[in-house]
Amino acid sequence: MKIFDLTGKTAVITGSSKGIGRAIAEQMALAGANVVISSRKAEPCAAVASAIQAAGGKAVAIPCHIGEAEQRKELIERTREKFGAVDILVCNAAINPYYGPIENTPDDVFDRMMSVNVRCNLNLASLVRPEMAQRKSGAIVIISSIAGIMGNTALGAYAITKAADMQLVRNLAVSWGRDGIRVNGIAPGLVKTDFAKALWDNPEILQSTLKQSPLGRIGDPVDIAGAAVMLASDAGKFITGTTIVIDGGVTIANRL
Repeated sequence: MKIFDLTGKTAVITGSSKGIGRAIAEQMALAGANVVISSRKAEPCAAVASAIQAAGGKAVAIPCHIGEAEQRKELIERTREKFGAVDILVCNAAINPYYGPIENTPDDVFDRMMSVNVRCNLNLASLVRPEMAQRKSGAIVIISSIAGIMGNTALGAYAITKAADMQLVRNLAVSWGRDGIRVNGIAPGLVKTDFAKALWDNPEILQSTLKQSPLGRIGDPVDIAGAAVMLASDAGKFITGTTIVIDGGVTIANRL
């Protein structure tokens, strides 16, 4: 399984104190990577890093609010101090403070979502680009959502940011490919995380999703992690500019 080996690689995963981000960090650590656990609050980050260390992995906690420029810069600088240059960046952190018709989304909320969910991913990617370009090697993975490829009556603004992330993936892949930097996305369906609890904890939404799903279930965070490991490793070395949909088949199923 050497094609999936990440030994000696350093991976920064935002929003990795729980949910999909934590699962990605855990699986990358199992694949041999030095992982940086990062989210806004220090205590949850430290707990995850300690759990990975207890399991024999290499991890460090570096809290960061990705919406703050100085904290983003510090995240990368402290990573370099601890593990050296960044080989893998996983942009998983995102916000969704509004649930309802898109036309009722407050302007300031829309702007904040676009900033955190899209622009900050570009900013973080730009921070690690120089060292990746110098090595002619690097992998960036942006976590999007199937909301970005489907119309939605209640998650419209969030869906727009996730569609924008998919285009960000394509743009960066084209712009940075000759530097040896691969940029890809993952679009999860409904996954049992705290972030999506308002959806899977709603009986009507859950049953509708289960009815649409060819596999008859919603996802677990670890269901997303395998693709992230693949995209970051030599197993994905000829993949760039794409977004992998991981949704149990919901988006391709007949809804009649």
